[in-house]
Amino acid sequence: MERQKVIIPENLEAALEQAIGECHADRLLVLTDETTQRLCWPVLAGFDCMKDARHIVIKPGDEHKTLETLTSVWQEMQQHGATRHSLMISLGGGMVTDLGGFAASTFKRGIHLINIPTTLLAMVDASVGGKTGINFGGLKNELGVFRNASAVILDTVFLNTLDHENLLSGYAEMLKHGLICQAEDNRETSMLAELMTFDLAKPDKAQLRRMVAESVEVKQRVVLEDPLEQGLRKALNLGHTVGHAFESLALSRKPVLHGYVVAWGLVCELYLSVVKCGFPVDKMRQVVRFIVDHYGRMPITCDDYPELLRLMTHDKKNTAGRINFTLLSSVGGLELDQTATKAEIEDALDFYREG
Repeated sequence: MERQKVIIPENLEAALEQAIGECHADRLLVLTDETTQRLCWPVLAGFDCMKDARHIVIKPGDEHKTLETLTSVWQEMQQHGATRHSLMISLGGGMVTDLGGFAASTFKRGIHLINIPTTLLAMVDASVGGKTGINFGGLKNELGVFRNASAVILDTVFLNTLDHENLLSGYAEMLKHGLICQAEDNRETSMLAELMTFDLAKPDKAQLRRMVAESVEVKQRVVLEDPLEQGLRKALNLGHTVGHAFESLALSRKPVLHGYVVAWGLVCELYLSVVKCGFPVDKMRQVVRFIVDHYGRMPITCDDYPELLRLMTHDKKNTAGRINFTLLSSVGGLELDQTATKAEIEDALDFYREG
């Protein structure tokens, strides 16, 4: 898989026009959900390059990232006369770019795709790296394929449409990138320090734009070295083994934003990193305090532990029936393919609830 073309434009219209022109498409489809159709499409609506776009609008929320929604998108692609030479633009958050990418990669065995993420989470995570998918059987991202978009266009103008909770959701993935970053001259330390001191209540948009670019670069470097998640790319799963279990549990109760469960998963997996890999206790407590202060905690009890453990056994990273974790020995000190006992995982959940 080649390095993904990620564009952080000074002029969104010019960048989009060029990206569309490079695809030489016979039809242009734009996928949004109802929220991004209302809030984000008006940013593009007056662009000359979008005047012939056909619209496909789906319901918002991860609970609609399903086979039924995917089928409806395929049906509308057919009705709009899409061919294997057509282009889909996914304009939205991670749910839209995940599902849109899956639809585009499977329709006619694959059509052109451009992602325009509109949430911070999609900018730094979902739209970059080539993962597409839907939820299935009550499990997060159970079906999907690897497929790079022809271009990913990141314009922080769309962040003006976000509420504080969605800003926090994306910021959790940036925090993860700060923890796993392996750079020269201790850059990872200053990156994490900046993330921990950034004013999320009154965000400086210029500073955030630079931080987004740095966060995307961390993911790009990892994905380029390991596009199909055979080795190093597992670093990006920090916080996600427990986080996805939280997310699947929440789907059966009250769905929560993806970044929140990643943050909660980081609490548990940093605890395991201390216990199993010698991660510094003071650094763990600093990050955990930041997470609890900004994200709170998902209300769980000991009675939820069996279901959370069951959900962890379905994680795609597992091998030979063992629950696998990405842990850390230090900031940037990756410890891949780590395992933990049932008692250790329950201890981590106890720490999450009470620590």
